Amino acid sequence: MREIINLNQDWKFTGEDAGLPEALPKQWQDVDLPHSWNAVDGMDGSGGYCRGCCWYAKTFKTPRQPLPGGRVYVEVLAAGQQACVYVNGQKAVYHEGGYSAFRADVTKLCKKDGENLLVVACDNAVKSSIYPQSADFTFYGGLYRGVNLISVPAAHFDLDYFGGPGLKVTPMPCKEWDGAEFQLESWVVNGDENFTVLYLIEDGSGNQVASAVRPADNTKVTIAVPGARRWNIDDPYLYTVTAILQRRNEAYDQISVQVGVRDFFCDPQKGFLINGVETPLRGVSRHQDKLYQGNALTRTDHFEDARMIKELGANTIRLAHYQHSQDFYDACDQMGFIVWAEIPFISVFNKDPAAHENCVSQLKELIIQNYNHPSICFWGISNEILIGGISDKLVERHIELNQLAHELDPSRLTAIAHVSMTPTDGPMHHITDVESYNHYFGWYGGKMTDNGPWLDKFHAEHPDICLGLSEYGCEGIVTYHGPAPACKDYSEEYQALYHEHMAKVLDSRPWIWSSHVWNMFDFGCAARNEGGVAGRNNKGLVTIDRKTKKDSYYIYKAYWNRDPMVHICGRRYSQRAGETTEIRVYSNQPQVELVLNGKSIEKQTGDKVFVFAAALEPGFNTVIARAGNVTDSITLEKVEQEPAIYVLPEVKDRAEGVANWFKLAGELDLEAPMKFPEGKYSVRDKLEELAKSPETLEIVSKAIKLAANFDVAPGVGMWDMMKSMTPEGMMAMAGDTLPKGFLESLNAKLIKIDKL
Repeated sequence: MREIINLNQDWKFTGEDAGLPEALPKQWQDVDLPHSWNAVDGMDGSGGYCRGCCWYAKTFKTPRQPLPGGRVYVEVLAAGQQACVYVNGQKAVYHEGGYSAFRADVTKLCKKDGENLLVVACDNAVKSSIYPQSADFTFYGGLYRGVNLISVPAAHFDLDYFGGPGLKVTPMPCKEWDGAEFQLESWVVNGDENFTVLYLIEDGSGNQVASAVRPADNTKVTIAVPGARRWNIDDPYLYTVTAILQRRNEAYDQISVQVGVRDFFCDPQKGFLINGVETPLRGVSRHQDKLYQGNALTRTDHFEDARMIKELGANTIRLAHYQHSQDFYDACDQMGFIVWAEIPFISVFNKDPAAHENCVSQLKELIIQNYNHPSICFWGISNEILIGGISDKLVERHIELNQLAHELDPSRLTAIAHVSMTPTDGPMHHITDVESYNHYFGWYGGKMTDNGPWLDKFHAEHPDICLGLSEYGCEGIVTYHGPAPACKDYSEEYQALYHEHMAKVLDSRPWIWSSHVWNMFDFGCAARNEGGVAGRNNKGLVTIDRKTKKDSYYIYKAYWNRDPMVHICGRRYSQRAGETTEIRVYSNQPQVELVLNGKSIEKQTGDKVFVFAAALEPGFNTVIARAGNVTDSITLEKVEQEPAIYVLPEVKDRAEGVANWFKLAGELDLEAPMKFPEGKYSVRDKLEELAKSPETLEIVSKAIKLAANFDVAPGVGMWDMMKSMTPEGMMAMAGDTLPKGFLESLNAKLIKIDKL
């Protein structure tokens, strides 16, 4: 029978490209898996992180199979971003792609007796054939999901096909009768006429409800399950399907998967429907890292993340921007989330044919390895890929990937996440089954009130497209506070106001098939440095250490969680000045009472957001909110002057910088039409072209810093992702948040400089 041996303990590791050792290196560092060498530098704001080849090594004994011809496999659950596996000095397998499992048959490389040396060279350096090429997150290196040894007899279920389980289950609800049909298929290696496959289906209580037997060379079968219970968001009921490879009266191999019976589709006017019920999908996106663990999370970590999202009341998760751990997909199956799973075809399109083959390979691995998870309803084929521009080849690649997804899995829908600047008419539409946009109106550009009108306009112009909102959000850093929150002040209060507005926008538009907050948790992005916090993207509803739920978390809990709740905002804005202060309360109850220092201030009837004005007494004040049977309490101190740390210094500097920019513009006519003389630089040149001139780069870098608070220079920050963009395109995203004439003034400066 199959034996799975966990190899996560007692590894040796070196952060140097030390080369293949002949024996277990005693001087290397002792580590256990999961492990990433970027657990700290990938998010600590040091300005960069180690990207290169590092080495892991350990020894293992060859498993004993009672029957001749048994096979031994090494299974690597993920290795960022490429890896080469060696056993006893011989190469076993090379794999490109940092987020999927892969295996190698190492039977012939193993010793019959004694210890075997297993070595894995991981490399997270840039390589043109591997996606992602560039993106707004850290590309962690390491064996961050663990390694197994799998021992099987000569006849066994396939382990070689793109890391899949060897068993494919498609449960289909029956419209003609009360029940479901389970379409089953397995793949058997070295099975002859003496072998059969026994399929067993057990319900959630472990009772056998159906079975079938097939010959090993023709394993397809459809099994009826009368009265099958549906898998649903509120009732994620799972069946266990087991395939047993038998010869005469003996079992040779056995595999099991959990599946769910459900049907679903999207309608442009009704949104998402599951089991015939209109169910707007409202939830979050999630990255797979955690404070000073990097992406080396345990099964417990993954389930805790899922529980926190469930507490929020979300019913969907977009798993960005790559294949996630089987542990997290398991959690989604068990807790009832609708999942959008995607490949890291993101931001920058590489014309290298090998890069496209890597896209194809990663899509195959994603679908084949995760086919049986009932939580997954959407396969995502790209994210914000037009950042680097559009081409006929790019469109062609998308059509190919979409077709491949449907060939591998006709039962699910395909999706795409458009960057905000993607034209509303053009060849990138009508490729996938459903579409979504990443919009940051109210943060990177425009006003938060632009979101609703934009969605309505697109919906009216394209009534045949199922439209979603795949990303939206803004930075919220729990240090910054104030009585007048504003865009780009990075305050917890502005983030909360932004999400108050967005929650209402989405609640009133059920035809939006899905929405995903960017992001559930703050996450590592070594290239970022803004808001006084380097190395992180701070748009999470929860801090990267999972310790602090920001106020914005609770507005969604008020909208999405049915359990009675009340939350007083601003508890970290604990020292306040002024005659009165605003106290905001979120609740899913119809009435909230505010009590200050034991005295009832006011009772309000409302919907989700309740705003009170309170006059604090000198010193400490106790604030209590009552809503039905639930209460919340905070303590505030009235002070003469609020702490300086509450305001980010660069907020003031940025405003002064824009004013000084116009002073330097001098006599320029900012009302005149823009000109683009031959041989001169302009706002229509790509950043990589502008960077050829030091003078031009200095001007453009300053403008972009003032407009978007991004540092732009070759090799700095997210240069690789942004170098194909133009200042004109970037300023267009900013909309009317920039003073009139800002783009014109930039262009007027650039057209004075000769192109090199």
